Amino acid sequence: MTLMPRLMLLLLALSPLSTLAATPTPLVEGKDYERIADADPFAPLAGKVEVVEMFGYTCPHCAHFEPQLEAWAAKLPKDVRFTPVPAAFGGVWDSFARAYYAADQLGVAKRSHRAMFDALHEKGSLPMQNVSPDELAAFYQGFGVAPPQYIAALKSDAVDAKVKAARAFALRTKVPGTPTLIINGVYLVKGDSFEAMLRNADALIARARSGKAL
Repeated sequence: MTLMPRLMLLLLALSPLSTLAATPTPLVEGKDYERIADADPFAPLAGKVEVVEMFGYTCPHCAHFEPQLEAWAAKLPKDVRFTPVPAAFGGVWDSFARAYYAADQLGVAKRSHRAMFDALHEKGSLPMQNVSPDELAAFYQGFGVAPPQYIAALKSDAVDAKVKAARAFALRTKVPGTPTLIINGVYLVKGDSFEAMLRNADALIARARSGKAL
């Protein structure tokens, strides 16, 4: 037997194994995701699959997750919209939820997002508790926002409304903690590691894009 037929036989013999290895394991409800009873996206946009990350700036797990999440979100298909939503659980959570939405209103939330995690968890340049408007304004001044402008946004009715909407979404979806990923307001992603969460999120996004029910 010549070399070429031998190679062809070997490839044929291995192909079922390759196909089997490439077949994704079906997701299990209760283990890999939870179905949200009162399902509705946070901010629906026609033709887009919504991925919400419920996060908290003072949450150490969110800080550790952020670099990996940022790289993953950058590769999402164009018909998938990634939306960070700060967890407004009360107290310090609300303070930093307001901080995020004020930055978002002024157009600097994306540029400053990871830097805020670094300021709290790596540099310690901002306090976790009892952060003041002036301290937040000084941080965002590094992103080109004048302190009076930032403080005005922080205290605005528009930011009030966004924090209330974030709180209502967290209550309706029964978010157990942070970080949490939610697909289309329907699926709360679970996983025993960040890698598993993102893998399960990919599968749920694919199902949402195809219009198939899990």
